[in-house]
Amino acid sequence: MAVAAPISPEHIAIVKATAPVLKEHGTTITTLFYKNLIAANPELKNVFSMSNQESGAQPRALAAAVFAYASYVDDLGQLKAAVERIAHKHESLNVQPDQYPIVGKYLLEAVAAVLGDACTPEIGEAWTAAYAALADIFINREQQLYVAHENWPGWRRFKIQRKVPETSEITSFYLVPEDEKPLPSFLPGQYVSLQVFVPQMGHMQPRQYSLSEAPRSDYFRISVKREKGKQLGVPGLISNLLHDNYKEGDMLELTAPAGEFFVDPKENTNNPIALLSAGVGFTPMLSILNSSLHAGSRRRISWVHGVHSSEARAFKDHIRDVCAEDTDNNIKTTFFVTSPQQGEVQGVDYHFAGRTDLTKVDPNDALFLGDAGAEYYICGPFSYMKDVEKYLLGAGVGPERIHLEVFGTGDQ
Repeated sequence: MAVAAPISPEHIAIVKATAPVLKEHGTTITTLFYKNLIAANPELKNVFSMSNQESGAQPRALAAAVFAYASYVDDLGQLKAAVERIAHKHESLNVQPDQYPIVGKYLLEAVAAVLGDACTPEIGEAWTAAYAALADIFINREQQLYVAHENWPGWRRFKIQRKVPETSEITSFYLVPEDEKPLPSFLPGQYVSLQVFVPQMGHMQPRQYSLSEAPRSDYFRISVKREKGKQLGVPGLISNLLHDNYKEGDMLELTAPAGEFFVDPKENTNNPIALLSAGVGFTPMLSILNSSLHAGSRRRISWVHGVHSSEARAFKDHIRDVCAEDTDNNIKTTFFVTSPQQGEVQGVDYHFAGRTDLTKVDPNDALFLGDAGAEYYICGPFSYMKDVEKYLLGAGVGPERIHLEVFGTGDQ
């Protein structure tokens, strides 16, 4: 983790002492912060998800992050994973160093406004120093990430070369760069940020989508599920806009691939990989699987995936073909289908009926629980991921071997 500017012991003591107050009033503070920040800087509507603002997810996420920082301000190593995840998200949104003082101003003003007289000059001074230190951590780490993509600054225009329905809800978009320059490689499991103009809002909105194919120099592929778009009462949020309004030949803007959830297929190891996903959480797993095969990796891979119905299982023919070609039996797949259709045969079309239940699968063959080097990658609805994580921890898997892809704010 990037090194922070030093904070005095006195400031550290004050920040830790105020952590309970931040926990109690955190969401009130961050809601006021976002309201004032965006009102004074409306161009930031292009950066923040307005759906997450409206639902309260973003204020809750920031409140939790502020409380965590206050709790561990004297032991920032505890926050390494969170800092890395947020830094990658910031990079994908093209957050710049000169935006941090603006954020700091409105955040500290919100703290003072909510706490009132309880926010003494000493507390204000301590939190000002603490924010400056945290901002330095993010600026330094994000600069490292930007340097790695120095040939791709900011947003880059892409054309939709192909638009391919995979299921009734999921469509793949094959995206080629307008400038026709070769695309950089990425680590399978990573995502891209995409931004489009939302007519109902009158401004751009970004979203993150996992890359669903192995790295190629000519195109990126994302596979997008049509979401309901309940927030804001707007039926045309990003996934719906992509499905309904964007056609082959239309242009989109992307930033360079980012994300700390990945597998390096070239890593020199024989440790097995367990991919555990549900719903559209299959997208980074498909990239990991394809990339491992293309790289000639000898690692054993087990993929346990759950869907509501077989109709919702995208790329099932591709995955079946991959397994058929695996003469070394390094790849194993297990599919749970909540509601099998009439005529489907267990053991042929799916393995288990019902929601994903890891107690039903072979603990060694499908989950590698007997292998102390196995790595676990989980992607799907947040409650699903936490249930899987709880199961693995209870089975003796160390937390350092469990990796979650947290879509959205992670405020849950």
